[in-house]
Amino acid sequence: MKKKMTFALAFCNRGFMPGELIYGAREDMMQAVTHAGYDYIAMDASLTRYGGIETRDEGLLYAKWLKQHEGQYDGVIFCMPIFADENGAVTALQDAGVPIFMQAYPDEIGKMDFAHRRDAFCGKFSVTDVFTQYQVPFTVMKPHVVHPSSPAFAQNLKDFAAVCRVVNGMKRFTVGCIGARTTAFKTVRFDEITLQKYGITVESFDLSELMYRVNGKADEDEAVLAEKEALEEYTDFTKVPDANKLMLAKIAVVIDEYIAEYHLDAVTLRCWNEMETSLRVCPCVLLSKLNDKGIAASCEIDLCSAITMRAMQLASQQPTAVLDWNNNYGNDENKVILFHCGPVAQSLMTAKGTVTEHKMFAKNDPGSGWGCNEGRIRPFKTTLSNCQTKDGRLLVYASEAEFTADPIEDTFFGCGGVCRIPDMQNKMIRLARGGFKHHTSVGTGHMKEILKEAFTTYLGYEWVEID
Repeated sequence: MKKKMTFALAFCNRGFMPGELIYGAREDMMQAVTHAGYDYIAMDASLTRYGGIETRDEGLLYAKWLKQHEGQYDGVIFCMPIFADENGAVTALQDAGVPIFMQAYPDEIGKMDFAHRRDAFCGKFSVTDVFTQYQVPFTVMKPHVVHPSSPAFAQNLKDFAAVCRVVNGMKRFTVGCIGARTTAFKTVRFDEITLQKYGITVESFDLSELMYRVNGKADEDEAVLAEKEALEEYTDFTKVPDANKLMLAKIAVVIDEYIAEYHLDAVTLRCWNEMETSLRVCPCVLLSKLNDKGIAASCEIDLCSAITMRAMQLASQQPTAVLDWNNNYGNDENKVILFHCGPVAQSLMTAKGTVTEHKMFAKNDPGSGWGCNEGRIRPFKTTLSNCQTKDGRLLVYASEAEFTADPIEDTFFGCGGVCRIPDMQNKMIRLARGGFKHHTSVGTGHMKEILKEAFTTYLGYEWVEID
C-alpha cells in the first residue's frame, strides 16, 4: 500500500516584487519535500526569470513541461514566495489533472522593507480567486501562510499527500461484485450507473461461477496448497477441519484470479448463505486477509462500504474494515460495539484471531460455517465513513472517533471493539434520517478533513455533515 510520492514544484513571480526571494524558496521547498520522505520534480530555473512563473508565455512553458512529465507526479505544490501573478499561474496549472496545494510564504517582522516584503498573504487570494473563476480545483490549508521549514508545513505536506493518494486512487477504479445482493438485505442496494459517473466501475460476477471454478480446483493444486499454508500462517487455523481449510484456500485462489483478470482494486462478496450450505465454509477470514494485503474487501455485497474503505486505505496507507453498528455499551451514550463475524484485518486486532465456525449457521446446520476470524479490535484513533447512491448522486459522510480498550465478554461472537464517538446519539439520528446503512467502514487515524477535501474539491461527491 505504500509508495513513495512525487510532487511537481511550481514557483510564482511578479515583476514589481523582490524576485530574488524565489531562489531561496526553491531551496527551502526542495529540502522540505525530501526531508518529509517525498520526491520532487521541478522545471529548470534558468528557463524563466528567477525560476518563477509570471507571464502567460511562462505559464504555457510550465504547462508544456508538466505535460511532458505526466504520470511522474502525484500532485503539484504551487509555491508563492512573493505576491503571485495569477495569469501565469492559471495558465500553468489549469490542466494539471492532479491536486494542487497553494502554499504562500509568511512575512517576517523586521523584514518589511521593499527588498524583503513578500505580500504573499494577499497574493494567495489573487491566485485562488482566479482559479475559482476558471473552475480549477485546488487545496488550501491552515495556516494561510507557512514557511516550508516549519512543523506546520510538514503536517500540511503529510495531509496533502494523503489527499493526493485518495484523489488519484479514486477518480477511476474498479470494484468486483462477487454474487448478487442477498435478497433480505435491501440496505446495501446501490446504483451502478451513478457510480460510473464518478469513475467507479462495477464488475459483476455470478456466485455460481465462483463456485464452479472453486469445485474445479484439485486438492493438490500448487496454488491451493500454497494458499492453505499462507492462511495457516496468517491466523490460528488449528480448530478448522482440513477439508474446510482446503475449501477456503480454493475460494481465495479463485478470488485472486478475479482480481488479477479484471484488475480489481476492491471487492465485495455475497457471503451467505450459499457458501455455507454448498461449500461448508464462511469466507470472513479471506476478506480479512485481502484487507491486510491492500485490497479493500467488504462482505454482504456492501459495495458502498468498499468505496469508503478504499478511500481511507489510500489516505492512511493502512487496512480498513466494514463493521455493523451492532450493540450499545451499557448505559454509555457515546460508546458502541462495532462488530462483524470475522472479516476484520488481522493488523487491526489485538492479537491473532482464531478461525471458528460461524455460530449463526452452526445453530441450524452444524459444520457449515468454518471461516470466521474471531478476536477483538485493538484501541486506536479511527475515522468512520460510508456512502450511498441517491438520485444520481454519491453522498458520503465521515466522522472521527476512537476504539477503546473497554472489555467485551469472551462469549461475544465474532470480531468486535468498543468505539467511543463524541455526541454519538445525535449522529445516530442524522445517519438514520439520512438513510445510511447498518454498516460503517473504519480506518486508522483521524482523516475526516482529508476525505472531505478529496471527495468534495476533486471527486465531486456530495458531503453529508453528521458532526
